[in-house]
Amino acid sequence: MAEEILRLENVCKAYNVGQTSETEVLHDINLHLEKGEFLALIGPSGSGKSTLLNIVGLLDRPTSGKLFIKDQDTAHLTDAAITSLRGHRIGFVFQYHHLITAFTALENVMMPMLVDRGFPSDEIKARATMLMEQVGLEKYSNNLAGNMSGGQQQRVAVARALAMSPSLVLADEPTGNLDTKSADGVFELMRKVNSDSATSFLLVTHNLDLAQRCDRIIEVVDGRITA
Repeated sequence: MAEEILRLENVCKAYNVGQTSETEVLHDINLHLEKGEFLALIGPSGSGKSTLLNIVGLLDRPTSGKLFIKDQDTAHLTDAAITSLRGHRIGFVFQYHHLITAFTALENVMMPMLVDRGFPSDEIKARATMLMEQVGLEKYSNNLAGNMSGGQQQRVAVARALAMSPSLVLADEPTGNLDTKSADGVFELMRKVNSDSATSFLLVTHNLDLAQRCDRIIEVVDGRITA
C-alpha cells in the first residue's frame, strides 16, 4: 500500500464567521496525495486555489473538516507545533522566488536549515552544496542571487524548498514569471526531484500543458473540487 502524505476530509473555510458578511470559500474538500505523486491543481482565478494551498501549507486553518500530514491530525496542534511541522514536512516554491538578493545562491539554500538549527555547520553547507548540484547550479553557488537569471533564481528556490527534506513540496505558479524555455526547465527539474527522491508535489498552475504532464489533475471551481 502506498504511503499517504496528505489527506483532507470535508474541509471547509469561511471568513467573517458569525457575521452578516460571512463568506464560505471552500466547501467540503476531500483530497489525498500519496508519496511520490505529482499533482496539478487548476481552476480559474477566485476559485479557492490559493485558500486551499494556504490550508495545505499550514499557513491557515480550516473552519471545519480535518487535515492530515502523514497521518498526523493537525486540528488540535498548537501554533508552535504547526510551525515545526510545516518547517520539517513542507517545502514551498512560489511564483516570485523570494530569494534574499544580497545573499549568495548557496546562502539562500542554507537559510531554512540555519533557521531550524540556529547556527551554521559544515553539514548544512554540505547539504546546500549537494542541492545546488542537484538543480544544476553548482558553478553559481557563490553568485549573488540578485545577479542570476529568472530561471536560475527559481532553480535556487526549488533547492531551498528541499533543504529540510520535506515529504511534500507546494509549488504556487512556479513558472508563471518565466519564459517558455525556462518554465519547461524548472518543471522538468521538479519532475526529476519527484522521481529521484519520491518527494510529493502539489503544483498550482494555469498552464494546462504543464498540468497534463502531471500524474493527476484536480480542478477547483467556486471552492469545490469539480474534477
